[in-house]
Amino acid sequence: MCKEFLRRRARICLLATAAVLASPAIGLAEPTVDTIAVNVDQAKLVRLPGKVATIVVGNPLIADVTLQPGGMIVVTGKGYGATNFIALDRGGEILVDRQIQVEGPSDQLVTVYRGIERESYSCMPLCQRRVTLGDSDQYFNNTMSQAGSLNSNASGTAAAPAAKTN
Repeated sequence: MCKEFLRRRARICLLATAAVLASPAIGLAEPTVDTIAVNVDQAKLVRLPGKVATIVVGNPLIADVTLQPGGMIVVTGKGYGATNFIALDRGGEILVDRQIQVEGPSDQLVTVYRGIERESYSCMPLCQRRVTLGDSDQYFNNTMSQAGSLNSNASGTAAAPAAKTN
C-alpha cells in the first residue's frame, strides 16, 4: 500500500513537472500567419466572422479590402508587395489581423523592352496590350486613354458628334 501511494505521488509530480515545462513552450510558439495571396488587378473573396464592423488596411496602395454583407470581404490587388488588414467589431476589438501578399499576374504575360521603355502584353491566346505597374509612362498613358475612350463609348457617354450644317 505504501508502494502504491509512492507510485501515485511520483506520477502526479511527473505530470505536474511536465505541465510546467510545457507551458512556456506553448506560450513562446510562433503564431501561424495566414496570408492571403492575390494577383495585381484581381480580386479574391474571403469569409470573416460575421461581427466585423470596420476594416483597416495597412497600405491601400498595395491592396483594397471591401466589407460585404454576411462577413465576406473582397481583397483586390492594387500594387506589388505586402500589407495587412485588421477587422474590428463595433466595440473596437480586433477580430482578425491578416497579411495580404500581392503578386504579379499569373497569365501569359509578355514584356517588351524598347530601349529603357517597357510594354506589357497579355497573350491568351492573342497578344493584347495590358497595363502593368512599371510600364513606361507613354505606353501606360496611351493604353489607359484608349481603354477610357472605349469604356465611354460602350457606356454611351461619349460626346455626340457635331451636327452638320449646310
